[in-house]
Amino acid sequence: MAGLLTVLLNWRSAEMTLRAAESALLALDGIAGALVIVDNDSGDGSFEMMTTAVQKRGWDTGAQSVRVLQSGHNGGFGAGNNFGIRAGMPDGSAPEFIYILNSDAFPDRDAIRALLTHLQAHPATGFAGSFIYGDDGAPHRTAFRFPSIASEFEAQIRFGPVSRALNRWIVAQPIPQATCRVDWLAGASLMMRMAVLEQIGLFDERFFLYFEETDLCRRAALAGWPTDYVVESRVMHIGSASTGMREWQRIPGFWLDSRLHYFVKNHGVGYAYAATLALLAGGILWRARLLIQRKDRGDPPLYLTDLTLHAMRAAVSPVFGKPAAVAKSPRTTEG
Repeated sequence: MAGLLTVLLNWRSAEMTLRAAESALLALDGIAGALVIVDNDSGDGSFEMMTTAVQKRGWDTGAQSVRVLQSGHNGGFGAGNNFGIRAGMPDGSAPEFIYILNSDAFPDRDAIRALLTHLQAHPATGFAGSFIYGDDGAPHRTAFRFPSIASEFEAQIRFGPVSRALNRWIVAQPIPQATCRVDWLAGASLMMRMAVLEQIGLFDERFFLYFEETDLCRRAALAGWPTDYVVESRVMHIGSASTGMREWQRIPGFWLDSRLHYFVKNHGVGYAYAATLALLAGGILWRARLLIQRKDRGDPPLYLTDLTLHAMRAAVSPVFGKPAAVAKSPRTTEG
């Protein structure tokens, strides 16, 4: 195995994806590898537009060979990235490292090399991710702890004394000032060791969107492959360009599905419902405070109602609690 495979997933944002590819190619200069753009069945002409653009710009014959592939099915973030990972290198070989980059993320010139250098220098580290900042220059919180019952309660109650008492369980960590170990990182700019994916499998495709990288990093950690946050790798991320998260008026079903699947898969049905009850308890106490304090609620309308109804429907579903198959890499399947 040799080389780095960069995977860029597109869904109805072809122009921005091409901008991200252009930034990635500048950052990949001098690094052996290839870049694959996966169109996640956009159905809006994205695939044709990007294919033509790649050929016109000569990217398909450049030092970093660029391919545009059609997944044929919008199975979500994990499924789309799995499609690109399975495609492998243009010559059919398997890469040594996989780098996934969001279509609305733009690496600084040395951002990708910093991740690659870190993994090469730390062979016991499985994944490495970047310092992420917005288009306004403000840093984003992308270093996290794994979710728990305590973190669900703390996140909803929004009360200083409780947060101090439960500090070690708060999911969103303060932005690290130096390279360090974390539980998991946002998947906007994440490099992975292919040997780890061959061992633990690829993204779980039951997560349509959200929690898929949390689950993947947890599986890697349990297998002895930790994740590191690399501050020297800087990536600008617009955020929510294709998901529309900033405009959510209600929590979408796929987010609720992903959250519940994460807890059930990793901790069991009982724990999942305890986490949901903790979230509801914290949310109710927070809303009680809002009766006397003029503060922003901080959640979309009917958030607690939607969460409760979703949990009740899931409880009577015939597939609830059944284990899901983890997508395997081609080498794992063949072996």
